[in-house]
Amino acid sequence: MAKPKNTICLWYDRDAEAAARFYAETFPDSAVHAVHRAPGDYPSGKSGDALTVEFTVVGIPCLGLNGGPVFTHNESFSFQIATDDQAETDRYWNAIVGNGGQENACGWCKDKWGLSWQITPRALTDALSAGGDEAKRAFAAMMTMKKIDVAAINAARRG
Repeated sequence: MAKPKNTICLWYDRDAEAAARFYAETFPDSAVHAVHRAPGDYPSGKSGDALTVEFTVVGIPCLGLNGGPVFTHNESFSFQIATDDQAETDRYWNAIVGNGGQENACGWCKDKWGLSWQITPRALTDALSAGGDEAKRAFAAMMTMKKIDVAAINAARRG
């Protein structure tokens, strides 16, 4: 596999490998490609610990770095996953939240490592893109939700 020219580097305290394996099991077009072990002790780990993990999340190349507790994830970075229906929305939402994650508003959730995800049904994106009153009604409905309810978005869009 050729190295991508651009890779997202995600800093983890010590669980980059577990996170990458969870993402690979949860999302299509995702995989763990390599785990690189530390050749010596370092401030937040020991020789032989997983130092970096090469993986993809829905086709996006990533590098997980076990850098210790110095930096944490926040909402300024998130993966946005477009879903085709309620079943797919539920599957991803429940996988993240049900594995020690946390619900947030408007289709956002965090995994147990603190990484933010937007589980966004295409019905919502389409409704917001429609503009006008349809978009206003869909937006108002979305603002009351944590996990997006596709049927409620579609009903709001119709008025």
